[in-house]
Amino acid sequence: MAKEKTLADAFYETLKDVYYAEKQSVKALKKSAKAAQDDELKQAFTDHAEESATQVERLTQVFELIGKPARAKTCEAMTGIVSEMEEDLEEFGGTQAADQVLIGCAQAVEHYEIARYGLLKTWATKLGHDEAAALFAETLAEEKAADQRLTEIAEGLGDAVAEADDTEADDDLEIEGEDDDAADETPVKAKKPAPKKKAA
Repeated sequence: MAKEKTLADAFYETLKDVYYAEKQSVKALKKSAKAAQDDELKQAFTDHAEESATQVERLTQVFELIGKPARAKTCEAMTGIVSEMEEDLEEFGGTQAADQVLIGCAQAVEHYEIARYGLLKTWATKLGHDEAAALFAETLAEEKAADQRLTEIAEGLGDAVAEADDTEADDDLEIEGEDDDAADETPVKAKKPAPKKKAA
């Protein structure tokens, strides 16, 4: 008879899943930092890559705390997000939308991790792993802060694009105005008077 699965089993399996996801996140963030065009965004990716490396170390600590080997289990969700990022980079890399697309991919990673770390924190508390719960809480706060930072950068990039569009629109207006002036200076040919009708 198969052993009945417990919350402790679910906790360990999810921990292995997140361990894999976080390692993939570090690689994705480093790649995003190289691809980003905006300096502030590049720095945000670099900073969070370093932060994520620390988060991997925390996960290793949790494995030790529960007396289990630190093993990674392929996370299909993260694999899908990273694969989508690769496709988006290929399609939008070097374009005006590239940084916004990178932010979208990075936030998909952050939101997945926020959901997972929140779950692990709750389960750790239920299982009496208070020290592990504290580690998850620390990482969860970092993930939320990283997500907020990306949102603020995305909003700033949007303003820059809008300003560029406004400038182009002003240039177009000036060109149109010049054309109008030129048209006004063009001499208008006098119309020939209509021939008079002969009296019957």
